[in-house]
Amino acid sequence: MSGTIVALGTGDAEAIPLLAVERVRRGRVVFGLPLDQAAHDVLGVDVLPFAGELPDGAIVVAPDVEAYRLALSMPHAVTVPDRAALRDRAIAIGVARLAQVGAHLRIHCPWDREQTAATIVPHTVEEAFEVAEAVGTGDVARQVDEIGDLLFQSVFLAQLLEETGDPNLGEIADAHADKLISRHPHVYGEAVAQSAGGVRDLWETNKRAERGGGIFHEMPVGLTALAYATKAQRRADAVGFDFATAEEAIAKLDEEVAELKADMNIHELGDVLFACVAVARRLKIDPEIAVRQAAQRFRERVERAEQLAADAGSKWSGLPIDEQEAWYQRAKSGQ
Repeated sequence: MSGTIVALGTGDAEAIPLLAVERVRRGRVVFGLPLDQAAHDVLGVDVLPFAGELPDGAIVVAPDVEAYRLALSMPHAVTVPDRAALRDRAIAIGVARLAQVGAHLRIHCPWDREQTAATIVPHTVEEAFEVAEAVGTGDVARQVDEIGDLLFQSVFLAQLLEETGDPNLGEIADAHADKLISRHPHVYGEAVAQSAGGVRDLWETNKRAERGGGIFHEMPVGLTALAYATKAQRRADAVGFDFATAEEAIAKLDEEVAELKADMNIHELGDVLFACVAVARRLKIDPEIAVRQAAQRFRERVERAEQLAADAGSKWSGLPIDEQEAWYQRAKSGQ
């Protein structure tokens, strides 16, 4: 299916780009999806309803979001602007709408009016964990929902800054884009990184130069224990102090487990857990996600074991440990 898709901005007649108007007026047959009369008047041509079929050489016009969705379903169609710019505009509209909702809530919702950065941050942390859990499940719909929740947390925190005359969401996003560009010299500059490990080394080197401190300068203390351990090890890895292979990390884990068996205390247990993080990093596995997935599997198996026992006329929680274990193994094997 050939033809041209012309994006009209947000759909507001007053915001239709001049380039779109010029392209439409040169068109042979124009279809609209969806357009109001004001948009028709700005375009100055007769616009037919779009029914899903685009004749060769015809043009379909739509607000950016609808135009981008249509472009995804019509990979051979030409788009005005080009597909990359159209994607950017569609995303910008969605984020801007979310920011508009946040600003509206600050004015009209009693609860939102009372919030400060200090009261919002605990919810932000909670949403971050829920994103991690959603990623662990592999459920795309849930990931979309949870990422949306976390995105709104950032939007709302940016709204609070804007209200005090500090940078707004757009300025924050623009500054962060500059930061990412500066920390990816292998993409935007002359530096070379042939692997993901090399990229991390460059990242940590650049961050260390920006911080102007030691290896562990400005380590965020608010991280979870696993995330803090992972970050500390990455900092050490950036200066070459790390295991070269997963086998070396596992050997260290075995050593720490042996020390724990010989002296069971919090210090030795901490060393074992820290060594587990090193193994996870060498295996390119996020230990936070790995532990969450393991905990979820354990929960599901215990609940299944309890149900199996109940179906057999027994109360699982009152059974001896060996019988509980038998039901657990049945649940684990999927019986």
